[in-house]
Amino acid sequence: MASVSEQVLRELAPGGTLRVAINYGNAVLVQRDEWTGEPRGITADLARELARRIAVPVEFVTYDGAGKIVAAAASNEWDVAFMAIDPLRAEKILFTPPYLIIEGAYLVRANAPFQRVDDLDREGIRIAVGKGAAYDLFLTRALKNAELVRAPSTAAVIGLFVAEGLDAAAGIRQPLETAAREHPEWRVIPERFMAIEQAMCTPAGREEGARYLAAFISEMKTCGFVGDALARHGQRDVTVAP
Repeated sequence: MASVSEQVLRELAPGGTLRVAINYGNAVLVQRDEWTGEPRGITADLARELARRIAVPVEFVTYDGAGKIVAAAASNEWDVAFMAIDPLRAEKILFTPPYLIIEGAYLVRANAPFQRVDDLDREGIRIAVGKGAAYDLFLTRALKNAELVRAPSTAAVIGLFVAEGLDAAAGIRQPLETAAREHPEWRVIPERFMAIEQAMCTPAGREEGARYLAAFISEMKTCGFVGDALARHGQRDVTVAP
């Protein structure tokens, strides 16, 4: 990549430190290291590599849901984040092209009659979602008949599904499938309800920084950094975006 301009540095690290928003609500992208307590995973690796490229320290600002990161975009709490692309979010945030594609899926009870995604969009059906998550925003637009019941965070979705006796829990496929393996009374519908495009982003108004991030993420895909990081962190069933 080309050398970093002063404008890019001012936009990505205005205080001299790259402040990176980390969403612990998405375990596919990031996990908390059990020994150090620091973030580990594809987003942490990309953040550290970006900081190395622009020669500044990195500071992780942690959240338990993407909706809270979006809400903080105008508050100068973070400089770079990793989130799913969504048109509503794009009103406040500048996104790169995607670097990963993950699936939104439904967890239901094993004896439930639902076999396909469309089976859940019916009157009287209630679906748990994480407030402000990409799949919450998508389902709010897509569902015509079912009711969404919002948990305060992605991590609380399955608990809400159980506690309220809801018909389904919406979320990212991998953690839902992990939950279903641990609980034979649940299953995940094979069909996805959406493809979730994960990207890097920066708050609106930082156009030069956003252009640098787009070039950075393109190189990280092309050189194999993204694929290698996914394999290193045990996320081999996640698709690198073309």
